[in-house]
Amino acid sequence: MERIEQHACFGGRQEVWRHRAESLRCDMNVAVYLPPAALRGEPCPVVYWLSGLTCTEQNFITKAAAQQHAAALGLILVAPDTSPRGQDVADDSAYDLGQGAGFYLNATQAPWSEHYQMQDYIALELPALIEQHFPATTHRSISGHSMGGHGALVTALRHPGRYRSVSAFSPIVAPSQVPWGQKAFAAYLGEDKSTWLPWDAVHLINQASERLPLLIDQGLDDSFLNEQLRPELLEAACQKANYPVQLRRHAGYDHSYYFIASFIGEHLAHHAQALR
Repeated sequence: MERIEQHACFGGRQEVWRHRAESLRCDMNVAVYLPPAALRGEPCPVVYWLSGLTCTEQNFITKAAAQQHAAALGLILVAPDTSPRGQDVADDSAYDLGQGAGFYLNATQAPWSEHYQMQDYIALELPALIEQHFPATTHRSISGHSMGGHGALVTALRHPGRYRSVSAFSPIVAPSQVPWGQKAFAAYLGEDKSTWLPWDAVHLINQASERLPLLIDQGLDDSFLNEQLRPELLEAACQKANYPVQLRRHAGYDHSYYFIASFIGEHLAHHAQALR
């Protein structure tokens, strides 16, 4: 791993690292915030943050105002990029497919399958790397926004026992039923819609073998709410499966990082409680 950025921040240090991702077959950037406790060498639990469409590792660390909360709670924050990157990596001219739009799944269709193995990277390779190189415990939680909210939900549901809690801002809860997900799934996974369901939180919640603390915040002025996000579908699935969920709707808030910054402290407190 090569450190390419470091900044003192709330008594801790915001870093960005570049490393070779074997599962993605390319170099990747990942942001790591180390709270003061970690700089003292104390083992700290980790919250993984998955960002949304068009984002990189930079959006969360520069816009979410999360570091001050992580410093106080003794949490390491890990924010990876949203897709594989590079000249040899398949891409598309649209913002919602290709680089910047990995959807946190393992692609099976050419040309995407060569590099777009984001689920293996997020759930397996990256935690192993973090726990090897930083004073991190094996206690993990996961969160995200929009496409990253989808990624957080699906990753937690697909890997029982790996995470203590999960949360999301404005998540795509049913990608197989909305345009963003349908476009990406058709490209990455093929036209057989049965292969889409293992990457759909509404489907997976019915099969969940554990009950993680689940917190979701949704802004009611979000322009994507009714067509792309549809949180009521997850709410109904949780009720049917008897899966406890705290789904909070906020008047006046949109899809931006202003919304995330307003409630990120409560999300990190939610995770800190589970990680203890």
